[in-house]
Amino acid sequence: MPAVCPCEDISPGTLLASLATLSADVADGCDVDRLPALRGGVGVAVRVAGLLREFLEEVRWAAAAELPGGSVLGMSELHVALQKMRFLLEDCGRKGARMWVLMNAEAVASELRVVLGSVATAMDVLPAGVVAASDDARELAALVSQQAWRAAVRPDEEDSRAARSVRSMLARFRSGATPDAEDARLVLGRVGVASWWDCSQEVSFLEAEMLERLEAGGENDNDLVLISGLMAFLLYCRVVLFDRIDYGKADEPAPAPAPRAASYLARINPEGLQCPITLELMTDPVTLATGQTYDRASIKRWVKSGCRTCPVTGEKLRSADVVPNVAVRGIVEQLLLSSGVSLHEPSSKHRCAVDKTASPFGAAAAGGARLAVAFLVSKLCRGTPEEQKKATYECRKLSKRNVFHRACLVDAGAVPWLLHLLSSPDASVQDNAVAGLLNLSKHPAGRRALVEAGGLGLIVDAVSVAAKVEAQQNAAAILFYLSSDAGYCDEISRIPEAIPTLVRLVREGAYRGRKNALVSLYGVLQRGAGGHGRAVSAGAVAALASLLPGDRDDLANDAVALLARLAEQPAGAAAVLSSSALVTRLVDFLGASASRSAKDHCAALLASLCRHGGDAVVALLGKTPGLMPSLYALIADGGAQGSKKARWLVNEIHRHYEQRQPPVAAPPAGDRVIRV
Repeated sequence: MPAVCPCEDISPGTLLASLATLSADVADGCDVDRLPALRGGVGVAVRVAGLLREFLEEVRWAAAAELPGGSVLGMSELHVALQKMRFLLEDCGRKGARMWVLMNAEAVASELRVVLGSVATAMDVLPAGVVAASDDARELAALVSQQAWRAAVRPDEEDSRAARSVRSMLARFRSGATPDAEDARLVLGRVGVASWWDCSQEVSFLEAEMLERLEAGGENDNDLVLISGLMAFLLYCRVVLFDRIDYGKADEPAPAPAPRAASYLARINPEGLQCPITLELMTDPVTLATGQTYDRASIKRWVKSGCRTCPVTGEKLRSADVVPNVAVRGIVEQLLLSSGVSLHEPSSKHRCAVDKTASPFGAAAAGGARLAVAFLVSKLCRGTPEEQKKATYECRKLSKRNVFHRACLVDAGAVPWLLHLLSSPDASVQDNAVAGLLNLSKHPAGRRALVEAGGLGLIVDAVSVAAKVEAQQNAAAILFYLSSDAGYCDEISRIPEAIPTLVRLVREGAYRGRKNALVSLYGVLQRGAGGHGRAVSAGAVAALASLLPGDRDDLANDAVALLARLAEQPAGAAAVLSSSALVTRLVDFLGASASRSAKDHCAALLASLCRHGGDAVVALLGKTPGLMPSLYALIADGGAQGSKKARWLVNEIHRHYEQRQPPVAAPPAGDRVIRV
């Protein structure tokens, strides 16, 4: 309840007008019949807000003269209480939180009773100059106070019955038994979940709630057992009860903001919402210790590249920690909604918390997830084409951000069937199967199951021939996760088409495809044996050279790292040295790059060229303008490995030129001068 107390200097008239607007928002902004629970109690609160609106309008009409200055304090208390009521009612009607509100109806009712008590107390302490503005105002004030004090706010009987039914089904999950489908439909009907899309929103809300708590270190939070149990119940319902995915609802335009919000947004300068690094709209704004706000992904890349200063102020960062800027995100979200665009949750927001989901947080969550997965695998192997299409999509969603779900899918034998569906003529089935395998390849057991099922060749083929570009990119990412194991790297290297396919994706792919291909190639060459020659023969050096310089610094950095890996072998070094223009570009890159790790890789690459190319390469580098200042700067500010390589290069260049200096002849004996 982020209520804000009005400032002390506000005029009574302005505060009264704001109170009238706020009470009207509460009275008119809540559709009681669509709430998942507490319809009776919320109806009472809305009725109190309506009476309060009438009272405030009467005071505004009757108190034509200035209100007494002492009325600000009492009206400020009422303003804070109304804000809390509005926030609480908005939470009760929040999309995706319906099941959560139902299971916490007692706690919500308690909060609502407290808020109504605050309203009644604020009404009782209002100055006489406000309450006695007119006879009607006095009567309305007494009525508001009485209604607020006497409000009986408690969960409805239907709410309690539905909550008991949910707990009963969670108990069946704990014992591994399937719940009654009709009971599940009755509960979903009570809270207003009528479609696959509604159910998916509920799951997304609970998942985000769980990941937020895990991100904050709340692994022992008692609510996690209930959250994960409700997630399992809703996942089971989504998988089993709804046989059609209503994609249409996902594509519906978002509602337009209210008129007041629209006029407010019209005064916003969109340039002020751009990330100072990328100059793109900040969809996940975070604030550094310096007070500057950036998009989370941009500032993370900045810090990860080795930069330790604030991009705007230049101040040295004492800490790389960031804090979400809720205010800016709210403005961005409203700005996008006014254009009919919804703001999706950033995919990397909870990446650290996902690693903490290996535990199901309760037997109910474990049982429900296993039942849902068993149903999906049965549809993958024996379902109709439409059922297989839905099942592959469900596997993709189920495994996206939950380690335990990935383990369940692997244990249930989903990997071989997803590999089988890579040959489906339906492009959507292919796409979902590849994405599901990508999620499962992040789990060690998933990688093992994929290789044991003979899926490496199928994944390599998917990089080239998958119907959708996204599927090709995801297939390349699977090879990256497989490259974390040296044994799998060797197997990938032995597939004749594997490395040439990745090189082709680097050369011809879109940004994400190139990125995935680069990191996959790096992993294969780092741990596998014999891949360097195939990469050079496939034209990897020319493909990587085309990324230097480029519009995307991250691609250029990855390209230099991969060139350094190739140059460790004589064939790779020879391929790089065959282009003098590439060597010059590498020297320029060393001086211009803002990434410490990229500089380190570039120094390692130049050192490998000198070792394999001998004095001729050392002489070439020594004559290249700008190299020596860059090397000295790297010695001073680079990482441990980068400084070591730069120091070695400087010594080699000096050694080469010292050897080429002619020896100085000694002066004749008669010309020697004896110095005292």
